[in-house]
Amino acid sequence: MNSVRCPSTDSIAFKMSETSFDLIVVGAGPGGYVAAIRAAQLGLKVACIEKESKLGGTCLRVGCIPSKALLESSQRFHDAGHVLAEHGVKVGAPELDLGTMMKRKDKVVSTLAQGIKGLLKKNKIAHFEGHATLKGKGAVEVESIKGTEKLKADKILIATGSHSAPLRGVEVDGDAIGTSTEALAYGDVPKKLVVIGAGYIGLELGSVWKRLGSEVIVLEYLDRILPGMDSEIATEAKKILEGQGLEFRLGVKVTSAKRKGKGCIVEAEGTDPIECDKVLLSVGRIPNTDNLGLDAAGVETDERGRIKVDDHFKTSADGVYAIGDVIPGPMLAHKAEEEGVACAEMMVKGYGHIDYNTIPGIAYTHPEIGTVGKNEEQLKEAKVAYRKGVFHFRANGRAHALGEPVGRVKILADEKTDRVLGVHIIGPHAGDLVNEAAMAMSYGASAEDIARTCQAHPTLAEAMKEAAMGVDGRMIHS
Repeated sequence: MNSVRCPSTDSIAFKMSETSFDLIVVGAGPGGYVAAIRAAQLGLKVACIEKESKLGGTCLRVGCIPSKALLESSQRFHDAGHVLAEHGVKVGAPELDLGTMMKRKDKVVSTLAQGIKGLLKKNKIAHFEGHATLKGKGAVEVESIKGTEKLKADKILIATGSHSAPLRGVEVDGDAIGTSTEALAYGDVPKKLVVIGAGYIGLELGSVWKRLGSEVIVLEYLDRILPGMDSEIATEAKKILEGQGLEFRLGVKVTSAKRKGKGCIVEAEGTDPIECDKVLLSVGRIPNTDNLGLDAAGVETDERGRIKVDDHFKTSADGVYAIGDVIPGPMLAHKAEEEGVACAEMMVKGYGHIDYNTIPGIAYTHPEIGTVGKNEEQLKEAKVAYRKGVFHFRANGRAHALGEPVGRVKILADEKTDRVLGVHIIGPHAGDLVNEAAMAMSYGASAEDIARTCQAHPTLAEAMKEAAMGVDGRMIHS
């Protein structure tokens, strides 16, 4: 039998000669490894296949985690040169050591990847490193540098994630013209960076390199930034980011991006050609559903390459399930995790739960932006009558103490029932605050419920309480 690398089997009760499982999970990203662990907790014999040497998927390796590490480091660099003096902390002009910053980012990634490896071992999950292909009912073939392994299982779960979407005319070379993967590992600070796409990823990485010294120009096809987000919050975000030095050119269609000498040139309808050092393409993501043997296995996909599933994550093929970025819905790590848990529980117990109305989204710019539920545009389109309460952080004591009295909390509640329909925040630690809103909404809270909850003083969470009181027109500090 071929010897396929199985890093986690050296200390668990699993023999390489055993290739039959209750469940095979294809992909060890946030959805896959969480589903594997939950299934193992429920008593299933589980194998997890991942083609990359580091576990954690795009989110951990070249996405959520490394970008947040760089956002944190770059913000501290910026604060050292522009903010600390306001706090009475005198330092000399900060000197950037990009290599050390990148090493710290890589260490964070490696530490967490090792942690996931340990979790698989702890839960006695067999880990196979290689490319997986479905080979008929209950069969998966794993190809690695050491050969081919054939595995069998009653159930197969596809959780292979997504990759950056291409754009016609943009010649990605993995160097000067690249995606977020390359932008997370530049060897030098580009003098001029062009970001194509004003979504979460583009704005986050654009912010990183702006703080470190780049001139950043963001090109967006639409007439606004942050598509899909509440427009009032997005408009405020644009003003704040412009104040930080990002340049936005909206309503432009990029037609070409290619190398020119040692740099690049970007051409777009609606603006003059731009010469720059680096180009970051960030126009969305595409599910990783190619080369998995889906057609041969009878797994149907839609026109966007997403796998069709029912309410229990079952595909059109018997015994095959799918979660995360490969199925419809927001491409978010935490959404995939929730689906992983729900899917595993449905497999074993026959029921599971996930509330798609309370999945938050966060842009880790400065200030952060957090959103959950419906925005005003969606409610208007659906003709849902609502009331709103808006509270600005400029009236919050903790925000002033932090030196960040910028932004607002907006709560939207049903006009008749007062049930909270959406919460949208731009301001300090919005990514943490929005989870409070998601929890309240998951229990069907009304604006009055939040307004009647005692929040410690002084905290940023008081802004949530005040906004809830504002739904009924009775804010205290505004």
